[in-house]
Amino acid sequence: MTAFRRTTCPHCRARLEPGQRIHAECIAPWADAQAEKAQRAQAKKARAAAKVERASIRARKEAIKTLADLKREAQTALNRWIVQIRDADKPCISCGRHHQGQWHAGHYLSRGAAPQHALNPMNVWKQCAPCNTYLHGNLIPYRVRLIELIGLEAVEAMENDNAPRKWTREGLIEVRDTYRAKLKELKGRTC
Repeated sequence: MTAFRRTTCPHCRARLEPGQRIHAECIAPWADAQAEKAQRAQAKKARAAAKVERASIRARKEAIKTLADLKREAQTALNRWIVQIRDADKPCISCGRHHQGQWHAGHYLSRGAAPQHALNPMNVWKQCAPCNTYLHGNLIPYRVRLIELIGLEAVEAMENDNAPRKWTREGLIEVRDTYRAKLKELKGRTC
């Protein structure tokens, strides 16, 4: 079996004389190039380790979140989806006007009075800030328009449903991730 014989310089790629392994003038630049290559490999390894560390920190932070934290994140994701995607081109559900002001995700049955419906998309609709804040939801016209949208039976069923809901970590994470994914998908299409 014959040994491998290099025929070109590893640095400049020019032909070598028989018996040569590298040109004499290429030794220093080749060594510098090898040192730079080693530094790049070390930097890449450090970036990969930092990425793993960040993922570990993210997982630990997710593990220590309380149910209240997860419910707040799920509510925020649902509210953003409603205001920015589902009802983006619709007027305020209470007063019926379009304006350039701030929009809220207004709950027909308040989160305090009916926490079981806080994450129900049929209970949350786009509402202008004056109706939601200063008129405390402006509920009478809200109910009229809600009946037009989802029907009297659905509104009455929601009003009469007082069964408590126990949210689990997995359920809240699923709601949060579902609405975040919907928001991301639909925002990606419009951009």
